[in-house]
Amino acid sequence: MTIQKNAPHQPLARASFGDDFLWGCSTSAFQIEGAGSTDGRVASIWDTFCATPGKIRDGSDGQVACDHYHRWPEDLDIGQSLGLNAYRFSIAWPRIFNGSGGAPKQAGLDFYERLVDGMLERGLQPWATLYHWDLPQALQDQGGWARRATVDAFVDYADVVTRRLGDRVRHWITHNEPWCTAMHGNLDGMHAPGLRDTPTALQVCHHVLLSHGLATPVIRANVPHAQVGIALSLHPIRAASGSEEDRQAVERHDGFRNRWFLDPLYGRGYPQDTLALLGAAAPAVLEGDMQAIAAPTDFVGLNYYFPEVVRDVPASSPAAGFLRTEVALPQDRERTDFGWEVAPDGLTELLLRIARDYRPGPVYVTENGSSYDDLVQADGSIDDEARRHYLVRHLAAVRAAQEQGVDVKGYFAWSLLDNFEWSEGYLRRFGIVHVDFQTQLRTIKSSGRWYREFLHGRNER
Repeated sequence: MTIQKNAPHQPLARASFGDDFLWGCSTSAFQIEGAGSTDGRVASIWDTFCATPGKIRDGSDGQVACDHYHRWPEDLDIGQSLGLNAYRFSIAWPRIFNGSGGAPKQAGLDFYERLVDGMLERGLQPWATLYHWDLPQALQDQGGWARRATVDAFVDYADVVTRRLGDRVRHWITHNEPWCTAMHGNLDGMHAPGLRDTPTALQVCHHVLLSHGLATPVIRANVPHAQVGIALSLHPIRAASGSEEDRQAVERHDGFRNRWFLDPLYGRGYPQDTLALLGAAAPAVLEGDMQAIAAPTDFVGLNYYFPEVVRDVPASSPAAGFLRTEVALPQDRERTDFGWEVAPDGLTELLLRIARDYRPGPVYVTENGSSYDDLVQADGSIDDEARRHYLVRHLAAVRAAQEQGVDVKGYFAWSLLDNFEWSEGYLRRFGIVHVDFQTQLRTIKSSGRWYREFLHGRNER
């Protein structure tokens, strides 16, 4: 496959993607649910992180968020009105288990049963993510994902949830973005639990991947005709210059950023060039682990936001690190208000690469979206033209990949709602539906209105 960057543009219409294409939006439990101590929910690592001064930019937390726990019928009504036929959500582990043993919480299971039934009543195919970063704090207190016992706890949790919901939910994502769980949580400290330790981060990563592999057959045993996959955050890696040093930096960075996840999931083990760079910091791998991680999956989810432009850092530099790379921020690129580069061709590039190099079967874009500083007009409307344009161009990038042979079967916009954006608090808005966090009023933005018209076949690009 080759990337045709200058392929002629065709009108963008829903029908061109195929009759069985899934159109959805994605959300996650901690970011929207609120109800932080309702019905027996216990603290997660993100509750603890939010309570630590200086960790969240605006000093906020997820205790209320979008109050989706109480307002989910309205939110699903909005999804139905947009013309979605799928909805990706996550299940909050702290609503199901304390993390310190004991029986599952029936109130938590009852909530997700009601939520799933609400999706089905509205014609929304439920796509459940088992882990979107909200580890019960009690498990972190025992060592978190760095401790192998957490793998077993995750498999038990997956077993309970899929037994309860498996008669209605067919599509299961084990983990969302293992990179962020491991590296942002334990390497750079940007996310909960806020650690900064390379060996810990790498061990966490290994255990997260292992838990995915061990949970996959359990899910299949519990769910008739289950479709099981994982959602990865991947980036095209591009050189900051044409130098040989920067070209080699791209290879090193790609080995850790992308191949470190893709290779083991598809039976190749961890990339040897990356292992050589890690040295003694490499994770402890027990016999059978790599075979478990490579458990066959039914699809792969791609979360795409932006490319990473990297430059070489000389080994003699104190800031070199084990990769000897740093991410550059060229100033001549279009960017969102979050500072992320807007590069739709990167989505096509990644879809082509995954299909060519790994042959994973169907691919779903499980997250893609943009943060802009929305302005609410006097009449309450939100004209987010930049986000609408972002959405149009990235859908065109998906269609371009399809035209070149990639079996892309669905697109989930991030996100349905403005929400709690992790360490940014409520300062960043990704939703195609605006949320007033004081009143909880929902307002469909112009990007959401465009998506609705597109999905109803009433407009083209």
